Amino acid sequence: MGMNPGSSGSLKADINVTPLVDVMLVLLIIMMVIAPMLIQRVAVTLPEARHSVEKPDTARQTIVAIDSGSRFYVNLIPVTADDLVPRVQRALADTNEKVVYVKGDKDAKYSAIMDAMDALRKAQIENIALITERKPDQNGKKTGGRQPGSVSRF
Repeated sequence: MGMNPGSSGSLKADINVTPLVDVMLVLLIIMMVIAPMLIQRVAVTLPEARHSVEKPDTARQTIVAIDSGSRFYVNLIPVTADDLVPRVQRALADTNEKVVYVKGDKDAKYSAIMDAMDALRKAQIENIALITERKPDQNGKKTGGRQPGSVSRF
Protein backbone atom coordinates (compact mmCIF):
# COMPACT_ATOMS: atom_id res chain seq x y z
CA MET A 1 0.00 0.00 0.00
CA GLY A 2 1.40 3.31 -1.01
CA MET A 3 0.93 6.53 0.87
CA ASN A 4 -0.93 9.26 -0.89
CA PRO A 5 -0.20 12.87 -0.04
CA GLY A 6 -3.82 13.36 0.90
CA SER A 7 -4.10 10.32 3.18
CA SER A 8 -4.21 10.54 6.96
CA GLY A 9 -0.98 8.51 7.50
CA SER A 10 1.54 11.08 6.21
CA LEU A 11 5.29 10.74 6.85
CA LYS A 12 6.95 12.83 9.54
CA ALA A 13 10.31 14.19 8.39
CA ASP A 14 11.84 15.54 11.67
CA ILE A 15 15.51 15.22 12.53
CA ASN A 16 16.19 13.90 16.02
CA VAL A 17 19.02 16.09 17.36
CA THR A 18 19.19 14.55 20.85
CA PRO A 19 21.87 11.96 19.92
CA LEU A 20 23.90 14.71 18.21
CA VAL A 21 23.72 16.91 21.33
CA ASP A 22 24.72 13.94 23.51
CA VAL A 23 27.78 13.22 21.37
CA MET A 24 28.81 16.89 21.33
CA LEU A 25 28.54 17.15 25.13
CA VAL A 26 30.67 14.03 25.58
CA LEU A 27 33.32 15.47 23.23
CA LEU A 28 33.24 18.78 25.10
CA ILE A 29 33.76 17.05 28.44
CA ILE A 30 36.63 15.00 27.04
CA MET A 31 38.33 18.15 25.74
CA MET A 32 37.86 19.92 29.07
CA VAL A 33 39.50 17.02 30.91
CA ILE A 34 42.39 16.51 28.48
CA ALA A 35 43.28 20.15 27.72
CA PRO A 36 44.98 20.89 31.08
CA MET A 37 47.10 17.75 30.65
CA LEU A 38 48.45 19.02 27.33
CA ILE A 39 50.14 22.05 28.92
CA GLN A 40 53.86 21.40 28.90
CA ARG A 41 56.04 22.50 31.75
CA VAL A 42 59.70 22.19 32.57
CA ALA A 43 60.11 20.11 35.72
CA VAL A 44 61.78 22.58 38.07
CA THR A 45 61.70 22.43 41.87
CA LEU A 46 61.99 26.06 42.90
CA PRO A 47 64.00 27.18 45.93
CA GLU A 48 62.12 29.03 48.67
CA ALA A 49 62.50 32.72 49.56
CA ARG A 50 60.72 34.78 52.19
CA HIS A 51 61.44 38.34 50.98
CA SER A 52 60.14 38.59 47.43
CA VAL A 53 57.19 39.99 45.53
CA GLU A 54 54.31 38.11 43.93
CA LYS A 55 55.03 36.73 40.47
CA PRO A 56 53.10 38.60 37.77
CA ASP A 57 50.74 36.51 35.69
CA THR A 58 51.21 37.49 32.05
CA ALA A 59 51.10 35.25 29.04
CA ARG A 60 53.92 37.13 27.33
CA GLN A 61 56.73 36.42 29.80
CA THR A 62 60.20 35.39 28.74
CA ILE A 63 61.24 32.57 31.04
CA VAL A 64 64.64 30.90 31.11
CA ALA A 65 64.40 27.63 33.01
CA ILE A 66 67.36 25.58 34.22
CA ASP A 67 66.42 22.05 35.32
CA SER A 68 68.21 19.79 37.80
CA GLY A 69 70.40 18.44 34.98
CA SER A 70 71.56 22.02 34.17
CA ARG A 71 69.72 22.00 30.83
CA PHE A 72 68.40 25.33 29.52
CA TYR A 73 64.89 26.11 28.26
CA VAL A 74 63.54 29.36 26.83
CA ASN A 75 59.74 29.47 27.09
CA LEU A 76 59.61 25.66 27.39
CA ILE A 77 61.85 25.09 24.33
CA PRO A 78 65.13 23.27 25.06
CA VAL A 79 68.17 25.27 23.97
CA THR A 80 71.92 24.85 24.17
CA ALA A 81 74.10 27.25 26.13
CA ASP A 82 75.28 28.81 22.84
CA ASP A 83 71.72 29.34 21.58
CA LEU A 84 70.40 30.74 24.89
CA VAL A 85 70.97 34.46 24.23
CA PRO A 86 69.69 34.52 20.61
CA ARG A 87 66.50 32.70 21.69
CA VAL A 88 65.95 35.12 24.58
CA GLN A 89 66.54 38.11 22.31
CA ARG A 90 63.98 36.78 19.80
CA ALA A 91 61.47 36.18 22.61
CA LEU A 92 62.02 39.71 23.97
CA ALA A 93 61.55 41.18 20.50
CA ASP A 94 58.06 39.65 20.37
CA THR A 95 56.87 41.16 23.66
CA ASN A 96 56.48 44.53 25.35
CA GLU A 97 57.73 43.22 28.69
CA LYS A 98 61.52 43.38 28.65
CA VAL A 99 62.12 41.31 31.80
CA VAL A 100 63.71 37.85 31.68
CA TYR A 101 62.52 35.54 34.45
CA VAL A 102 65.08 32.91 35.49
CA LYS A 103 63.56 29.78 36.96
CA GLY A 104 66.37 27.64 38.35
CA ASP A 105 65.86 24.24 39.94
CA LYS A 106 67.12 24.10 43.51
CA ASP A 107 69.21 21.05 42.55
CA ALA A 108 70.72 22.67 39.45
CA LYS A 109 74.38 23.56 39.54
CA TYR A 110 74.87 27.10 40.77
CA SER A 111 77.39 27.59 37.97
CA ALA A 112 74.72 26.79 35.33
CA ILE A 113 72.40 29.47 36.71
CA MET A 114 75.25 31.98 36.91
CA ASP A 115 76.35 31.09 33.36
CA ALA A 116 72.83 31.88 32.13
CA MET A 117 72.72 35.18 34.04
CA ASP A 118 76.23 36.13 32.84
CA ALA A 119 75.28 35.40 29.23
CA LEU A 120 72.15 37.55 29.57
CA ARG A 121 74.11 40.42 31.13
CA LYS A 122 76.82 40.16 28.44
CA ALA A 123 74.05 40.52 25.82
CA GLN A 124 73.00 43.73 27.63
CA ILE A 125 69.79 42.22 29.00
CA GLU A 126 69.64 44.06 32.30
CA ASN A 127 66.14 43.27 33.61
CA ILE A 128 66.51 39.82 35.17
CA ALA A 129 64.30 38.37 37.89
CA LEU A 130 64.53 35.06 39.76
CA ILE A 131 61.38 33.00 40.29
CA THR A 132 61.16 31.26 43.68
CA GLU A 133 58.55 29.57 45.86
CA ARG A 134 57.25 31.50 48.84
CA LYS A 135 58.77 30.29 52.09
CA PRO A 136 56.15 29.31 54.68
CA ASP A 137 55.65 31.69 57.62
CA GLN A 138 55.71 30.63 61.28
CA ASN A 139 52.21 29.09 60.96
CA GLY A 140 53.24 26.91 58.01
CA LYS A 141 51.24 28.96 55.49
CA LYS A 142 52.82 30.37 52.37
CA THR A 143 52.52 34.12 52.42
CA GLY A 144 51.28 36.09 49.47
CA GLY A 145 48.60 35.77 46.85
CA ARG A 146 47.35 33.04 44.61
CA GLN A 147 50.45 32.86 42.42
CA PRO A 148 52.59 29.73 42.83
CA GLY A 149 55.81 31.69 42.77
CA SER A 150 57.47 34.91 43.71
CA VAL A 151 60.07 37.12 42.06
CA SER A 152 63.27 38.81 43.17
CA ARG A 153 64.52 41.41 40.70
CA PHE A 154 68.17 42.22 40.11
